[in-house]
Amino acid sequence: MHVYPAPVPGPSVQWPVWVGDVPRLAAAFQPRTEIRDRADEARRTGHDVVLSGAGGVGKSQLAASLARQLRDQEHTAGVGRDVLVWARATSPDQIITVYAEAARQLHLSGATPEDEGGAAQLFVRWLTATQRRWLVVLDDLTDPALLGEWWPDSGAGNGWVLATTRREDAQLSGQGRTLIRLGLYTRGEADAYLRRRLTDAGHAHLHDSDRADKLADELGDLPLALGHAAAYLINTRRTMANYLTLLRDTSSRLGDLLPPSADTEGYGRPVTASLLLSLDAVDEVDTTRLARPLLHLASLMDPLGHPAMAWTTLEALGHLRTARPPQRRWLCRHRPAVTEGEVHSALECLRTYALITQDTATAPIRVHALTARAVRETIPSGTLPATAQTAADAILSLWPRFDHEEREMAATLRANTAHLDELTHPVLWQPEAHPCIYQVSVSLADAGLYDQAIEYDQRTARQSNDILGPDHFDTLLARHNLAASYSDAGRVQDALALGEQVLADYERVLGYDHPDTLTARNNLANSYSDAGRVQDALDLRERVLTGRERVLGDEHLATLTARNNLAASYSDAGRVQDALDLVEQVLIDYERVLGDDHPDTLDARRNLAVSFSTARRVQDALDLGERVLADYERVLGDDHPDTLGARHNLAAFYSDAGRVQDALDLRERVLTSRERVLGDDHPDTLDARHNLAVSYGDAGRLDDALDLRERVLADYERVLGDDHPDTLSARNNLACSYSDAGRIQDALDLRERVLTSRERVLGDDHPDTLSARNLAESYGDAGRLDDALDLGERVLADYERVLGDDHPHTLTARNNLARARDAAAAVQQPDTATPATAPDLNPHQTLPSNRYDPP
Repeated sequence: MHVYPAPVPGPSVQWPVWVGDVPRLAAAFQPRTEIRDRADEARRTGHDVVLSGAGGVGKSQLAASLARQLRDQEHTAGVGRDVLVWARATSPDQIITVYAEAARQLHLSGATPEDEGGAAQLFVRWLTATQRRWLVVLDDLTDPALLGEWWPDSGAGNGWVLATTRREDAQLSGQGRTLIRLGLYTRGEADAYLRRRLTDAGHAHLHDSDRADKLADELGDLPLALGHAAAYLINTRRTMANYLTLLRDTSSRLGDLLPPSADTEGYGRPVTASLLLSLDAVDEVDTTRLARPLLHLASLMDPLGHPAMAWTTLEALGHLRTARPPQRRWLCRHRPAVTEGEVHSALECLRTYALITQDTATAPIRVHALTARAVRETIPSGTLPATAQTAADAILSLWPRFDHEEREMAATLRANTAHLDELTHPVLWQPEAHPCIYQVSVSLADAGLYDQAIEYDQRTARQSNDILGPDHFDTLLARHNLAASYSDAGRVQDALALGEQVLADYERVLGYDHPDTLTARNNLANSYSDAGRVQDALDLRERVLTGRERVLGDEHLATLTARNNLAASYSDAGRVQDALDLVEQVLIDYERVLGDDHPDTLDARRNLAVSFSTARRVQDALDLGERVLADYERVLGDDHPDTLGARHNLAAFYSDAGRVQDALDLRERVLTSRERVLGDDHPDTLDARHNLAVSYGDAGRLDDALDLRERVLADYERVLGDDHPDTLSARNNLACSYSDAGRIQDALDLRERVLTSRERVLGDDHPDTLSARNLAESYGDAGRLDDALDLGERVLADYERVLGDDHPHTLTARNNLARARDAAAAVQQPDTATPATAPDLNPHQTLPSNRYDPP
């Protein structure tokens, strides 16, 4: 092993020696205090520093600031750097040239102009041995292999090496080096930059506090982009509002929005070129030839993240096989299959060069919004449709079978579908709507996000109408989904009006007996039921059943569903025995056609248990309810929403049987499970919380019931809105708790409010409105016996007119009126336990009569 003596500088050296051009700090430079402090701490503890980050985050600017700090501030104190070298490090030649120039300025013995490489090596050896204080900055290091030969040894403590790079290789943090990742501006830094930049340029009026945050958000807080955008505003005198409009126009190109003419800081290249500088380097080292087509796919996804497994789906692998450029032109026809290992290798290349970010190899992939936009502009126009369709296919293939099992995954896929459609519109609508478009609607409904579902379905219906036409199947489906979302959100009249229109369109376009027309007719019947039009719903459901028996046959699943829904209408109409007989037949049919353990058979068995309860066959309901729950737990698992529904039903059956504590225990368990599985704010969770309050009341825990009902009402108002039917029921139930607590006037005020709301939202003749109109209990509690008697007579007349003389609700109203008359005659308060003024309950979870069957 040869030991070379350290070269000696000549006597005529002029100290300090500064080699290379340290960049000037940009206007309105942000100090990035946290990162600076970490770098200073590493230097003080003897560690070199590598600043790593994507293109445009300001690595070189921060390095320049740190270099100037050491060069100027410490030199003033008498301990400054004797040598400062700034070298571009994108290639070895650049480093060698700067190092050789440093050797020349130091007059190192043995350094000659004819041998730059030798002079550079002499300079590195001198740095290792000298007692002089030095700083070497390697800016934009692209190849970690350069670390060995051209990274000076600062172990003696006199020197410090500072590097910037887009890479994150393990070598960058070895041998006394500290890797510090430099990210985007914080939102405070972004706003401070824009304000100061525009103010220093004499255009403070262009800073719009209301839109600066939105501008930073659209540009992804990227320092380079904000610098170009600010210069663009200064040059053109455009307002931030105008600039945002241009930026949000997906047809605008980054080269126009962030043009080279805005490069006032001397970055030397357009923003687009800077963002994609690493892509050429990736192509050189990517042996799989998949990095670029993978980046094309990733650029269409949500910048906040998409599942890494999307690109190892069969759909993605098939696309990548054809998208990968062949190694030889004559191999174009031979395209070998793409393996998952090759995909992971290509993604690793993209991570290494900071074109994508991932916290772990399996974590969601993120691409900065501007990087993604720059990449999209490089996708050949002829390949964009296939790329977008592949991304949509990958999304759909990842969708969980049950959203509740992977709520975060479902939310991520919804966001990525919406983003993909927005970016590539109308690609996902040609020649027809991609199925993932409609999967978003289903997923939003499953998540209980009804208002978001309405907004999404409204937009989808408009897009389908504009692209495919008003009579296209997808347009009809989109409007069907919108009607279902209206129903979920409690917008009863909107659902009814749209349902009638959708049915008319199906009859006109597809014919009277088309299966989808029958489904639309079934859904309209559901809307009639929601609107309290009991007889209209029953009549239409009888027609649906007749139509499905004729067109689909007696044993088709849709026919069985129609039979089940007709049973629900019989129950609503007070024909309890007819409903029970039909549900028993439906169960027999399901068991014969699908088998004992099919989920639809379990649903039919659950509905029979509910029908037993409605018919006051308490023990039969309880016995079957316990069997149903055991079946659901065995077939679907403890946490499936249908299992939780069966547990919910069994609690109601326990309550009917007077097993108060068993009901309370089970309802507490249901609430805990729904909070964990569905989330605190899912409507089913709110329903469980509401029913637990009922059990508290049954158990005599009146204060607990009152406290929980107040919370439940607040939750319903926040999640579903003031006028949702479930919110109105929660408000009515709270009035019952006020009455139980002796707060008579509070109870009366709240019930009058419920009545007013139900008349406005549901209509005067809706059964819930009729129930709310029975204020006899509250009037009696308040001593207003005449008012109680008058209102009782009106309620009875309404029930007789709307539901008929023999409906159970009518019989109850007639009984209550008799009690009110007796009370008035005896000048005493009416019985406060009458059924008509009991809380609005949702004790049973059945196969809902208002379920919208998909066409």
